[in-house]
Amino acid sequence: MREIKIPESGPKRHLLDVAERLFAAKGFESVSVRDITREAVVNVAAVNYHFGSRDTLVALVIGRHLRPVNEERLARVEVLEKKSPGKGVVPVEEIIEALARPLVGAVRKSGLPEPAACELLGRILAFRGPGFPEELEMQTQTVIARFMRILGKALPTVSAEELVWRMHFVTGGMIQMLMGRAGVEVSGATAIDATLGRFIRFATAGLREGVDSESAVKKGPQATFDF
Repeated sequence: MREIKIPESGPKRHLLDVAERLFAAKGFESVSVRDITREAVVNVAAVNYHFGSRDTLVALVIGRHLRPVNEERLARVEVLEKKSPGKGVVPVEEIIEALARPLVGAVRKSGLPEPAACELLGRILAFRGPGFPEELEMQTQTVIARFMRILGKALPTVSAEELVWRMHFVTGGMIQMLMGRAGVEVSGATAIDATLGRFIRFATAGLREGVDSESAVKKGPQATFDF
């Protein structure tokens, strides 16, 4: 994907902002170029003029939000690894915190209202189809490998296959945490913070379920799913 710089204001930024709102509300697959240009009140050719294609616009939206999340996840997992060199074990709660906390930062930096930002990030995590940048796919796989490795050390009695399945469910839980909050009343802390705390407790319990009775693993787990 060619590098596209987004200005602070102007027609290109306006189109991007409109596209993000529509993607958040309806999903990537359901929003057409015509939907975007109609909402932005511009000529239908404006998306191709400013971005080259709809797929490039989709890739830009995904990269704009997911790349910082991946970078922060890698930074956090590196800190955890340095805290426990060799065979040291990191608490599962801290690992899930490092995996999920960057999503909160992304919501706050998005420029969108919190509900819309959560919906957009959830849709990005669940995204399948044309427009997902190849370099982001490679970065995401690196993130997965690092977290699976440190989780394998923290949960040595969970088999590699079982840990992959559990992380699939954790990934689904993160998407639901972001997209499934409509109608759920949250009080006290900022909504996304309160939801994150509940998610970390839930995910940690699921990952650690039955660890005392599981057989030991000899190889680290592998996975191909997205975070």
